[in-house]
Amino acid sequence: MRSMAALLFAFLSALASAIPAQAADSTIAIVAAQNFYGDIARQIGGDRVSVASIMSNPDQDPHLFETTPGVVRQIADARIVIVNGANYDPWMDKLIAAAPRPARIVITAAKTVNAKPGDNPHLWYAPTTMPAVAKAIAAALTQAESAHAADYAARLGRTLADLDRVAQRATQMRAKHAGKPVTATEPVFGPMAAALGLTMRNQSFQLAMMNDTEPSARDVAAFEDDLKNGKVKALIYNKQVSEKLTERMLAVAAKAKVPVVGVTETQPANVPFADWMLGELDALDKALTGPNS
Repeated sequence: MRSMAALLFAFLSALASAIPAQAADSTIAIVAAQNFYGDIARQIGGDRVSVASIMSNPDQDPHLFETTPGVVRQIADARIVIVNGANYDPWMDKLIAAAPRPARIVITAAKTVNAKPGDNPHLWYAPTTMPAVAKAIAAALTQAESAHAADYAARLGRTLADLDRVAQRATQMRAKHAGKPVTATEPVFGPMAAALGLTMRNQSFQLAMMNDTEPSARDVAAFEDDLKNGKVKALIYNKQVSEKLTERMLAVAAKAKVPVVGVTETQPANVPFADWMLGELDALDKALTGPNS
């Protein structure tokens, strides 16, 4: 039986184009709109790539992002650009158009997983997204530098094995918690909650918060009622966004003794993607198996 690395090598080699390989002493410049895509690119590219992630601060509200001339220069030099799509980072389309480069490869996660505007844009929280993006990155690297296809294939195999830990954990938690009602201040964790089979409540409230609009009085009252009367087993909130309504719901949850689980839109520093996901899943598992579950 052929090894996984050999199979991946054959797969990537078939996707390689006639674009000339870069010089042996150069690296492939990659710009990722978000640092979780940059992390996967770095895992697969190894020392053959230089990766710059535009949104990389887990303590900063991603909705308040503003571009800089430095970002434009990075994109202008990039051989590969990775974006989320699905209207999550529309500013990237403008930056790419403003800094054209022949033969640049643009990987859009939304296109990779057939997501469209209007879908929940937090695609990386679906266990199936990152493996698909990882394969697209490996294919792009092989297209840019086919001489190192075997190295990219080997690293892709290791990355997929690492990401599979997240999928397996999600499967375990689905068997344990499917159907349990939860709520959230924003739909950041929505794709993962769906993978876990959880019943997500107060989604209109979440959409309003994500779109920076005021939730209706009815939505706010329904949210508080869910917390006060124990209709949900956990409250999931985006730790990167500080809003008065978020603080209000956290206070109500604390008083009602509803477990609270914080998540982020941006990958924490020095924490690999899979470990980030697993840490949040562990926290949610603990909340859902608590005395109120």
